[in-house]
Amino acid sequence: MQRLTEPPVQSHCSAHLELAPCPARRYGSERVRRALTSNRRSAPTEGFRVSDDTQTRGSFVRVALEPKLTSVGGLTVRRALPRIRCRNVGPFVFLDHMGPTVLAPGQRADVLPHPHIGLATLSFLFDGALRHRDSLGSDQIIAPGDVNWMVAGRGIVHSERTPMSTLQAGQTVHGLQLWVALPDAEENCEPRFEHYAARALPSLERPGVQVNLLVGEGFGLRSPVTVLSPTLYAQAMLEQDRQLTLPDTPELAIYLIDGTLIVGSETFTAPQLVVFESRVTQASVTAHTRCHFVVLGGSPVGPRLMDWNFVASSQERIEQAKRNWNDRRFPTIPGDDDEFVPLPGA
Repeated sequence: MQRLTEPPVQSHCSAHLELAPCPARRYGSERVRRALTSNRRSAPTEGFRVSDDTQTRGSFVRVALEPKLTSVGGLTVRRALPRIRCRNVGPFVFLDHMGPTVLAPGQRADVLPHPHIGLATLSFLFDGALRHRDSLGSDQIIAPGDVNWMVAGRGIVHSERTPMSTLQAGQTVHGLQLWVALPDAEENCEPRFEHYAARALPSLERPGVQVNLLVGEGFGLRSPVTVLSPTLYAQAMLEQDRQLTLPDTPELAIYLIDGTLIVGSETFTAPQLVVFESRVTQASVTAHTRCHFVVLGGSPVGPRLMDWNFVASSQERIEQAKRNWNDRRFPTIPGDDDEFVPLPGA
């Protein structure tokens, strides 16, 4: 794992909203289940194994971490990456588990305009909706099962706000946002934003098992999301006692959202980030109870520094980004430029 400077857990908004407990035996909303099965196909046999066998192998877990609780933009968040004992998993350097946060009718959760460099953000919702806008002019509602993929490159500004369409009735917001560090050759690339509807993302199902491949290749599937280095990100849902063999990748982890999972000779209960030993092969997991988790990993991109919302291979890039944001030299978001998150300590 590469060395990163761990950012402080901080909030852009002081409001504290109710944290809805993850239901004990549920995968997420029926809305996201319907969306994610719209592109379903039968599972190929290669790279995918399902059985009722609950035999476990010797432990191949390097570390297991409970996320830290914080609040961002009015959403209660569990932050799993980065941590002192695990700075990254492959190219992934940041993982926030948002909610479930209950928003009453008329109540908003807004992450104000803020900048990024040197990374790609990956947003995925299980419930609710958020409106993404950025300095490229993108304006996109993300719904359960969709993927928003934003490559910051040399610099981008974006916001995440409650859509007007959900204000009257209220909503529950529940999802994940991850950051992927860009490889050296792409750190200063042109920024871009891509949205992938749930129906465009490959999935497969066998009795008691559902897998949705969101980014990369694995389980005999390939995602259409255009990554810049080897990256794996998938969602899995297992009924009790079902087993799943994971793809081989240089670095691998599971973030357990709901349920209890057997990994090797150990048992883990949500929420936890379970990080595997490097280059483990043919790793399998078994659901002790009904489980919902994501699989993440890939190849590390090299040593990275992290400071606030900036990721870079050099301190010089980060310091320049700080100056640019503090001096208001980043581009603005069309129609959303009245507010912004100030540089911490400025």
